[in-house]
Amino acid sequence: MKSEYSEKFLISAPFDIKKLNTGYSGSLTKEEAKKKIKKGRKRLRKLQEKLYADRSQSLLIILQGMDAAGKDSLIKHVLSRVDAQGCVVHSFKTPSPKEYTHDFLWRHYTALPEKGKIGIFNRSHYESVLVCRVHPEYNLNEMTWNSLEDFDENFWKNRYESILDFEKHLSRNGTKIIKFFLNISKEAQKNRFIERIDDPKKNWKFSAGDMQERDLWEKYQEAYQKAIMETSTPEAPWYILPSDEKWYSRLVACEIIIDTLEDMNLAFPKAKKKEKAKMQEYKSILEKEK
Repeated sequence: MKSEYSEKFLISAPFDIKKLNTGYSGSLTKEEAKKKIKKGRKRLRKLQEKLYADRSQSLLIILQGMDAAGKDSLIKHVLSRVDAQGCVVHSFKTPSPKEYTHDFLWRHYTALPEKGKIGIFNRSHYESVLVCRVHPEYNLNEMTWNSLEDFDENFWKNRYESILDFEKHLSRNGTKIIKFFLNISKEAQKNRFIERIDDPKKNWKFSAGDMQERDLWEKYQEAYQKAIMETSTPEAPWYILPSDEKWYSRLVACEIIIDTLEDMNLAFPKAKKKEKAKMQEYKSILEKEK
């Protein structure tokens, strides 16, 4: 039975990002949510084991959000108990000179999870229609474009189409995709930045660049709304998670991942008749050992 969250936070119709309640946490308390997450992690581990054994499909989880939205901590608190052999995390930073010599999707192709595994993109190919839309000058590093005038609405339309084609291709070939936007308020981000500044153990998480990007908050919100609406599909749905309360976004993500894996109709491989007979022979040999 599916949780309520898979439908509640799915984006399937136009929305106004400014009207979304980033502080929503339902009727649960923090302690109740923690207990649910603990149970969910156990369920996730069992499903991931089945995915690994089944080997017919893979799962790609995409995490996007403003700085301090809670992407790293969500990975830690929700997916830390799955088998490390079957789960790979990729965190995408500014493209390298070599990566700029390829198309914008190339480096993401090389990081995709193989069948039987869960892949997590902490930031992703969506940076090319988010950061690069807010800072169009970054696209000039690709050496394909001549000036900022090249980055008109037709350019962005083509980028969205490339992403849609990429995700459809993955879906057709056995990779299930779910995309999470961790939606926080500007006030919540401010409080988390102050915490990073006040706590010596978290100073490394803060940089002057964070403040520069914060000044562009409205432009980022517009870029997120446009990207999500243009690319939320049945093959690769977007879910917008209220994330002012980290414990709530973790719970919602956990339940949606469980729902997704359960919908994949995974199964442990069944041994063939000859293989079973051979295993019984080996069992007899082992039982006779002293």
